[in-house]
Amino acid sequence: MKVQTLVPALALLLAGNAAQAAYQLNLSSALSSQDPIVQAMESASEAIAQRSEGELTVRVFPNSQLGSDEDVVEQIRSGANIAILIDAGRLSEYQPELGILSAPYLVEDHTDYDQITSSELYQEWVEGLADSSGLRLLNYNWFQGSRHMLTKKLVEAPEDLRGVRVRTINSPVWLRTIESMGATPTPLPWSEVYSALQLGAIDGAEAQLTAAEGQNLHEVITHIALTGHIHLMTGIATSEQWYQSLPEELRTILDEELQRAGEEASQATADAQDAVRERMEAEGVTFTEVDVELFRERVGGVYDELGYGQYRDQLTAGE
Repeated sequence: MKVQTLVPALALLLAGNAAQAAYQLNLSSALSSQDPIVQAMESASEAIAQRSEGELTVRVFPNSQLGSDEDVVEQIRSGANIAILIDAGRLSEYQPELGILSAPYLVEDHTDYDQITSSELYQEWVEGLADSSGLRLLNYNWFQGSRHMLTKKLVEAPEDLRGVRVRTINSPVWLRTIESMGATPTPLPWSEVYSALQLGAIDGAEAQLTAAEGQNLHEVITHIALTGHIHLMTGIATSEQWYQSLPEELRTILDEELQRAGEEASQATADAQDAVRERMEAEGVTFTEVDVELFRERVGGVYDELGYGQYRDQLTAGE
């Protein structure tokens, strides 16, 4: 069934359910319902309903049920009671500086983002985003995993990616990163990656293991090069208009429970990596340890090209 035939039906469903609570938020994610991220969202939904005594409810919609990320963001900017799990690369369209949070090899470990998101510089960007685009970034602590190269051929060095069409996210920092690594970046919605690989429209994808398993990509790729080029941290963005319409006590509940859920989801995702790899290897996927420095050298220029060079030291030094 096509997305455009789903959206009207979902709109009616959402409208009907909105009448049951004073405030309702519909939370969209491209990830599957089995992903640790989505499971943490469901737990947060229960906690929010309980703490607010049913005054605020959160409904979780995995697998891009509310439409593509781009479509959902536009609905949010129009004031809809929707939130989305999103990476900073996509948000850079509205607040360019935020794109650095999705830049390659920015941190050594996902926990290093705690220092970045507690900085005054980051907070300035968050407020700038709300003022200029109507998007309120509630948090940025949902670790989805380290991104690797998933391909149909063996990749051991950047040269092996020459001419390889790799699906990535359609934003400048992602496109430039994958191009610098040696591949041909090919933006596609996440929900279309499996069929594109199956049909040969693309030769590979770059993704984290839990998301790849959630889409059964191990059925249509044979190799995973452990490049770890981006530790994919993401956040939840909603409508600034809708967020400010909430009573202060409900904003506090929403903020606290989603922050807590992000921390729990991040740990669960980190803990799941080894088990996911074992299951994929059992399905015949070959994992290759690569010389990460070769790829790190290739992407060094991305920061200066996109104007991030001045911010990198400030963020990682905690200034």
